[in-house]
Amino acid sequence: MLNKIKSLALIALLSFTSACVMEQSEAQLPREDREPEAATGSQNSAAVTGHDFMVVAANPYASQAGYNILAKGGNAIDAAIAVQLVLTLVEPQSSGIGGGAFILYFDKETKNLTTFNGRETAPENASQELFMQANGKPVSWIDAVVGGRSVGVPGVLKALELAHQKHGKLAWSELFIDAIKLAEQGFIVSPRMAKLVAMSFNPGVKKLPAARQYFFPDGEPLPVGSILKNPQLAIVYKALAREGSKVFYNGWIAKNIVKAVQQASIAPGSLTLTDLANYRAVEEPAVCGSYKVYNVCGMAPPSSGGVAVLQILKQLEQHNMADYPVNDGDALHLFSQSSRLAYADRARYMADPDFIDVPVAQLLSTDYLTTRGKLIDVKQDMGTAVAGEFENAIALANDNAIEMPSTSHISIVDREGNAISMTTSIEMAFGSAVFVDGFLLNNQLTDFSLSPKVNGKLVANRLQPFKQPRSSMAPTMVFNQDGSLRLVVGSPGGSRIINYVSQTIIAVLDWQLDIQSAIDLPKITNRNGSTTLEKNTKLEAIKQQLESKGHKVAIRDLNSGIHGIEVFSDKLVGGADPRREGKVVAN
Repeated sequence: MLNKIKSLALIALLSFTSACVMEQSEAQLPREDREPEAATGSQNSAAVTGHDFMVVAANPYASQAGYNILAKGGNAIDAAIAVQLVLTLVEPQSSGIGGGAFILYFDKETKNLTTFNGRETAPENASQELFMQANGKPVSWIDAVVGGRSVGVPGVLKALELAHQKHGKLAWSELFIDAIKLAEQGFIVSPRMAKLVAMSFNPGVKKLPAARQYFFPDGEPLPVGSILKNPQLAIVYKALAREGSKVFYNGWIAKNIVKAVQQASIAPGSLTLTDLANYRAVEEPAVCGSYKVYNVCGMAPPSSGGVAVLQILKQLEQHNMADYPVNDGDALHLFSQSSRLAYADRARYMADPDFIDVPVAQLLSTDYLTTRGKLIDVKQDMGTAVAGEFENAIALANDNAIEMPSTSHISIVDREGNAISMTTSIEMAFGSAVFVDGFLLNNQLTDFSLSPKVNGKLVANRLQPFKQPRSSMAPTMVFNQDGSLRLVVGSPGGSRIINYVSQTIIAVLDWQLDIQSAIDLPKITNRNGSTTLEKNTKLEAIKQQLESKGHKVAIRDLNSGIHGIEVFSDKLVGGADPRREGKVVAN
């Protein structure tokens, strides 16, 4: 870990100034990457303005919990903890204490930006052949996802606790009050949660007894609007409030987690008490780079989001997106080409830097990105982009990780101007479907390449003991030239997160849209494969234009869940994605 911190310190000195790799065909992935059309609840039709503080989260209960903490005098970190605890309860399909997170924290008084890495790690006994069959081919996506085999050591609680120890304001125990009350008294099941349960989006939920009993009481899926209680999670939260995360990583909760994983009725896993006891969250420098007059900052590897978002933006500088109308077909062609280039590099180089020498400084150098940007032809799709080459770089193969879109994002600015951008996930909707003590465990080991080698070459993002899987999560902050905060943003969406966040930043900075209007824009993605346009939107009209440039175009639901806050000298402006159930609350 020391080598990672040293290398990241160098990265931080960079200017403040195919798709998921060997892209899988859509048919190989579970329904629409395969996620259903969003079932939304509360929506914001216009940007919300506040003057003191603001919270944007994926469920109204969670947003309100964060608001309550800020109203009591807590800060952004305190609020983020309260939000995550409630999301574990009310949005279990997307994130929870059984998963992991990447967190950016900005301290306005010191103007210091730092990050907390709460990504899951592979158990000590995990083999790089974990998801391989005797015939030398990886198992199917659903066989990889469901059961104890796919569970990594959860990290979100450790990361939040570390952040709280360093920067929190209110007592740790006070942050659990709303979540405990909701778990004991019950909450209203949302349309999105009910829809995902009813359609058996993750078939493991019906197959594993504990999850089936909770989500299919009396054999029927939870109905929309029903009141759901989770007394076991309340017990867990009371223990965590009293004892901190040690009870989760070293106590009775840890024992129950290990038992559930090792004795799972489907694909038992190798997670041990030692794996949990040895987990450490890490504070690391952010990865930052310039975009025009702004400074854009995100997570360092093993997240690929920070680097890839910066690459997409920087490669487009010479093409000046501000010269084009909002979501203009020619502009989106340029965007797709820059995305191709970034995803090509991501597929080849992005992995845990404790195990792989990730050339972050080279990938973000101005000379390199200027050269890459010149590969973009304004009139013609470039086809499959090839990763850049660096002197002394190890020749590695692209991977075939499964990256699902069921994640959640939290954006918060407190009354002192401190800010949180936090993306949190259990990976697949309902994770591994292993349900223990009222919460689901992740399936993040499927974010490693299922195949350790491709054409005889090792994959950077192959599974190894103690390694963190690559992620696409891209919690991001944008700063003005004077160092003041301008934008807090992020999104769920699996490997498409990078596109969603990049497009939103361009919409705010180049097209001068308010954050809600930027979020509402019809989405376009290209992961170095087909160019995908959001179904049932105005973007369908540019399909022929893009095809005339050589694009292979797909039309499909693109279920982003972008949550953002614009920061001005006299106000905050927030937006939540209408494709999901997010809500902005402000004072």
